[in-house]
Amino acid sequence: MLGKHPIHWFLVGLFLSLSGTVFAQDLNQNQALVIKGRPGNVPVIQMNGRSYVDIEALARVSNGSLSFAGNQIVLTLPNDRASTTVESTVAPAPAATPGFSKGFLNAGIEEAATLREWHTALASAVQNGYPVTSDALSPYRLQATTNLRLASTAVSTDSDRKAYQLLSNEFQNMVKLSDSYVAARVNMTYIAPDALQNDGLNQRFVACGHSLGAMAASGQFVDDGSCN
Repeated sequence: MLGKHPIHWFLVGLFLSLSGTVFAQDLNQNQALVIKGRPGNVPVIQMNGRSYVDIEALARVSNGSLSFAGNQIVLTLPNDRASTTVESTVAPAPAATPGFSKGFLNAGIEEAATLREWHTALASAVQNGYPVTSDALSPYRLQATTNLRLASTAVSTDSDRKAYQLLSNEFQNMVKLSDSYVAARVNMTYIAPDALQNDGLNQRFVACGHSLGAMAASGQFVDDGSCN
């Protein structure tokens, strides 16, 4: 039975087949086992026409490991080829996707169009002296709310997320603008036909709409401060 002695000489000779190993042979000199790609070598002893090596030295030079089970000695060698294959097939982290996704761009354009329709209905009522009521503007508000929610679910890129925030700001500005004129009507406050032209909130809404339209046309996020 083989024990865990400091030195174990193991028969290799012609019966040992190791991937990447070569023998430096010289019949008139001592021989050494060299493992290709590994530093150092293992002495080889010739006895009765057979070759023997120190198995612990072999394990050390080959970066392998020894284990013992009863009368068996197990030499485990590293699988360099398998390790290389695993490392080479690991895909790099995907780069951030630039620009807008198609889904968000379509949803954002639809929301911007609904906001414009809402604004046009409000502007028409103000300019023509029609009653500005919540009932008249409610359908536009509901549709804009739905479309904004659809745009939020379509967000998938960094540009989408940034543009969605500006689109949400535009929606909130339209809500405030609409509510202010509905409140003025309820309070019987006079609304001049050109009231929107001099309304700072209305001017911000229009400027933001132009900015969002330019971004949609270019397909790239550019914040010029109009929607903040």
